[in-house]
Order: sequence, then structure tokens, then C-alpha cells
Amino acid sequence: MKRILTAAVATPIILGALFFLPAAWFLVFVLALLTGAVYEYLLIVRPQAPGAPLPLLYLLVPAAAAALAVPPEWLNPTADPHFPLVAVAALAAVGLGTLLLWSRTPLEQLFPGLGILGFGVPYFALAAASLYHLKRQDPWLVFLLFAIVWLGDTGAFYVGSRFGKHKMTPVVSPKKSWEGTAAGIVTGLVSTAVWSYLRLGRLDGGLLAVAAVTSVAAIAGDLVESMIKRGAGVKDSGSVLPGHGGFLDRVDATLFAAPVFLLGLWLLRFTG
Repeated sequence: MKRILTAAVATPIILGALFFLPAAWFLVFVLALLTGAVYEYLLIVRPQAPGAPLPLLYLLVPAAAAALAVPPEWLNPTADPHFPLVAVAALAAVGLGTLLLWSRTPLEQLFPGLGILGFGVPYFALAAASLYHLKRQDPWLVFLLFAIVWLGDTGAFYVGSRFGKHKMTPVVSPKKSWEGTAAGIVTGLVSTAVWSYLRLGRLDGGLLAVAAVTSVAAIAGDLVESMIKRGAGVKDSGSVLPGHGGFLDRVDATLFAAPVFLLGLWLLRFTG
């Protein structure tokens, strides 16, 4: 019941921001929500590198998201279209290495610190920028992404809880089953089929293929977050969302699904 009540409160707020905020403000809204997830991520991983400047992630994530979201011609009319990618890569490679050097991170914590920051920046920033680009193209594409992830998670949860017999990754996530996973993917495909008929007036095979890959990415995102928590000996990332755990527990699937969904649509040259 707590799970349903939390969703009933949070969903209208998120959808209201999606459909009524301009794209730039929607990005700000997403980054604000992700700040809670970044906070929980740092709580989980901080014991691995307590002497590293991990709080810089609060600044690095918005900076990387802005670099990936802002069209290069807005910064410089002659800028190469690869500018955002090179900027984020430079931030991750040159910037992180220099930051750890000048912060005098203990040598034994160097590699954990690089891993925590080097993974954390694209982990959060890429999803935020992807949601921004989807919103700019069509807010209903973000709605579809949320349907694939949220309804797929719900289908996996209830089918897995009742019929799950074959464990998928017992070490990383003991409750995940192949039956629940299959139900999640099917639910995502059904959601996409309904969206396709209502928005496009037809069943788009390419879009269904992208939805299938996105569903798999969402499952991977959930499992990777579980792996991070297991590695740190933590059960939930937080308890701020009753029935859902923490912010990171709620957005883990979207962090992987959003960029995969956007890339799939770009490969399809999908315009709706």
C-alpha cells in the first residue's frame, strides 16, 4: 500500500513538470531530483574513499548534464557537433585526475575515488541530458519512457512476487526472478504498443524494438544499483520514499533506460 500511495503522490508532480515546464526548467527539475540520488550514492560509496573529494559530484553532474544538453551552436556558432562529448570526456579524464591530485587524496584511495567519480558523473548526467533531449523532441516520448520503466517495474514486481521460481541473480538481487523479468519486458512492450496506436495511429515495429532494448536496460540499471549496494553491504539507498526505498532505488532503472531509449530513437531517426 505504501508503494502505491507514494506513486500516487509523486507521479502527478513529475508528469506536471514534464508537460508544463519548459525544457530547460524540466532539466533543472530532473537535476534537483537527482541530487537526492547523488546524495544516497555518495553515502553508499564514501567508505571506499573517505579521503577523496567525492562531494564534488554535486557540481560535476550538473556541469556534465549541461554540456550534453546545450546545443554546441549556442556556445559557439562554429563549434564542432562533437563538442559536448569531448567536453564531458575532458571533464571525466583531465578534470577528475587533476581534482584528486590537488585534493591530496590518499594514494590507497586513488583508484576507488576515480571509479566513484568517473562512474558517477555519466551515471547521473547522461540520464538527465537524455530526458532533456526527449522532452525537447516530444514530452510524450518521456511519458512513454516512464511507462516502459514504471509499468515494467510494477509488472515485474507483482508477477515475480507471485510466480517467480527461477532466480535471476541470487547474489546481487535475491528477489529478482526470470519470470518477473519476462513480465517486465512484456509490460513495457504492451505499453509501447498502446502508445504507438494512440499517438501514431499504427504499430511501429522499430519503436517496439527500441522499447524491448530499453526494458532490458532498465532491468540492468536496477541490477547494477543492487550490485553497488551489495558491494557496500547496504540494503536500501534510503528510506525517504515509503515502499520504494530511497531516491536512487526509484530512479536506478531510468538512469540506464533514458540514454538507451534516446539513442535507439536517434538510430531510428524517429520523429513521431
